[in-house]
Amino acid sequence: MNSSLRRVGMFGGAFDPPHRAHVVLARAAVQQLGLDRLHVLPTGNAWHKARTLSPAEDRLAMTRLAFAALPAVRIDERELRRAGATYSVDTLRELRAEHPGAQLYLLMGEDQAASFTRWHAWPEIAALAVLCVAARGTGEGLARLRTLPGVRVELLQLPQMPESATDIRARLTGRQDIGELLDPAVAGYIESHHLYQNT
Repeated sequence: MNSSLRRVGMFGGAFDPPHRAHVVLARAAVQQLGLDRLHVLPTGNAWHKARTLSPAEDRLAMTRLAFAALPAVRIDERELRRAGATYSVDTLRELRAEHPGAQLYLLMGEDQAASFTRWHAWPEIAALAVLCVAARGTGEGLARLRTLPGVRVELLQLPQMPESATDIRARLTGRQDIGELLDPAVAGYIESHHLYQNT
């Protein structure tokens, strides 16, 4: 338990692979929200993912490399270690117990904001944490969140960054150039471990 931290963020995702926009979002959240700590959590058994994720040890290793330059970030393995389906509400409950005096912040993209009412136990999530949205699209997801009772929303200001993990996987599978989309250390890991080479 750490009661000295006042602002604690949570940023979950498949990170398959973690890319430059993920890191930009994390940096923006730390700076704009004044976070003392940001827990970055590679997803375990994600109930909402239709595709099979890359092995947990590879996603964890790539995530450590991608966020290494951000001192406020803690790579948090708990969702990888949790048996059964992984739900954000469970992690937020644990973070509340670990940081009883802190304000919790949950980072999400606008696509996640648009589907928030389909999340498991979403009203409890809204009660536990301020929802921090990286608006990169039409603003529809953000507008929808703001209509929900009891939901607190913060908008994170980000530059336009069109890349997505889906696009990057497709490029890697097709042996296309990924240029500056990935941290060089992450790109090197992918190459040396022969990830994303098959459809």
